[in-house]
Amino acid sequence: MFLLSLNHKGHPRMEENLKALHHRLPLRSINQNLMPNRSPVHSRKSKGHTVLHHQPPQPHATKKQNMLAPNPSYTLDCEIIAIDDNDEDASDNAVPEFVKHTEAMLDEIDRIEEVEMEDVQEPVLDIDACDRTDPLAVVEYIDDIYSLYKKIEDSSCVSPNYMTNQFDINERMRAILVDWLIEVHYKFELLEETLFLTVNLIDRFLERQSMIRKKLQLVGVTAMLIACKYEEVSVPTVEDFILITDKAYTRDEVLAMEKLMMNNLQFNLSVPTPYMFMRRFLKAAHSDKKLELSSFFLIELCLVEYKMLKFSPSLLAAAAIYTAQCSMYQFKQWTKTSEWYTDYSEEQLLECSRLMVTFHRKAGSGKLTGVYRKYSTWRYGCAAKVEPALFLLDN
Repeated sequence: MFLLSLNHKGHPRMEENLKALHHRLPLRSINQNLMPNRSPVHSRKSKGHTVLHHQPPQPHATKKQNMLAPNPSYTLDCEIIAIDDNDEDASDNAVPEFVKHTEAMLDEIDRIEEVEMEDVQEPVLDIDACDRTDPLAVVEYIDDIYSLYKKIEDSSCVSPNYMTNQFDINERMRAILVDWLIEVHYKFELLEETLFLTVNLIDRFLERQSMIRKKLQLVGVTAMLIACKYEEVSVPTVEDFILITDKAYTRDEVLAMEKLMMNNLQFNLSVPTPYMFMRRFLKAAHSDKKLELSSFFLIELCLVEYKMLKFSPSLLAAAAIYTAQCSMYQFKQWTKTSEWYTDYSEEQLLECSRLMVTFHRKAGSGKLTGVYRKYSTWRYGCAAKVEPALFLLDN
């Protein structure tokens, strides 16, 4: 390796250098032999390379001198000092410790920034913050209330194959009954929670009590009468329900069935239905009226379907909102806030959501079109006209 010591013209040592170079070959020819087509200036010192140093004169240098052509942009004389290879530092190519430390620190900062960006992009919002001044919202207890609902919802569910114990009725008859009751509910302009409680009472009663098909409609209107007494302020009379059945049953038969059902159900009417979870989950989804109506359209389609009894009320509510969002926006959407408050991930909802999409697709073409006709009216925002999220079926 060579180290160049350069002396500017006009320096006191110039005269001595000129005398020493008087009988030597021109520097240009030496430069062509030593380093053709290569720049003499390098950015790093390594074995087998030369490095230019602008140094002050060193009168006491004792190393062997050689010649190397100067950079043509400078009018300099060169003093070449040979350096033993053994003097080179063994760790010359090693990365300095402060560089390693800096790189590690930058990597850690990048990782922290990525986590922070994820948090910024998808925060979990406090959906009860706006209700803290409303005493009716019971914000202090709302989390405990829904935790209790989640714990006891299994007790309100029925076996998904209870129809095997019925000898005279089947799944199809149940579907016809529920579809008809949805129309009755619409005609009487009852609350939504009344409909969900009605269907729950029917399934829980039929799970425990065998029934002939001739009495199945009586079970339906009696269940709605009980639900109205529990949920409504203004309750339809027994005579109203008798008329809606075209006087197929008498007042005494309705009252006798009411007594039988209440005894079988042990007067337990306070059960978490999908409606209870829908209100909370819609709030977490920051829904507008359109999303709300689309969600209720899908979940009412599920009321008719016997196969949907295998899903819990909270899962049905969450899946209805998720599927409605997919139908409205035509892409998958499930926020961290919705996942936090529903306690369901997107993957957990897919099975139920795909079934809802199939119900939505055939809602207007089958024989049981009560839900479709109800949600095709302007009163319900024509929610049934929204295109189903068929892309959920692709997977």
